[in-house]
Amino acid sequence: MGYEDLLIEAEKENLIVKEKPLQAHDGRIKGNRIAIRKDIPTLAEKACVLAEEIGHYKTTVGDILHQDDVCDKKQENAARLWAYNRLVGLRGIIDGFLHGCRNRAELAEYLGVTESFLQNAIDCYKRKYGLCVTVDNYVIYFEPALAVLMV
Repeated sequence: MGYEDLLIEAEKENLIVKEKPLQAHDGRIKGNRIAIRKDIPTLAEKACVLAEEIGHYKTTVGDILHQDDVCDKKQENAARLWAYNRLVGLRGIIDGFLHGCRNRAELAEYLGVTESFLQNAIDCYKRKYGLCVTVDNYVIYFEPALAVLMV
């Protein structure tokens, strides 16, 4: 799913997405309005930012800018997990493997995300599922290296 697909999804949710010259953040959401930093260089980077902002719309309540609060951190993590699942997902990792991706760079390109976003998603899944997880007839290993095996 790319940036254009996310824009369509946002529109279906009655979200207004505008690219603006933001200073402090790559993206912000207030109510049903999302601002994406105008000078983000790649569509993959924009997709990652927009997915997280949509994740905030779906999962967050109130102002969570003060990340010293445990509740705010939990909401931030929920929004990021929503974005990881939307753009990467366990099934996306498997599909990338089946498509012939053999490293993180190839997988990130296949999924249309940045390598850092992919790595953050993998780290999140590792915290959630442990060293591996079984999905359908596949086992995804997160350690010692990302791998997918058919069982």
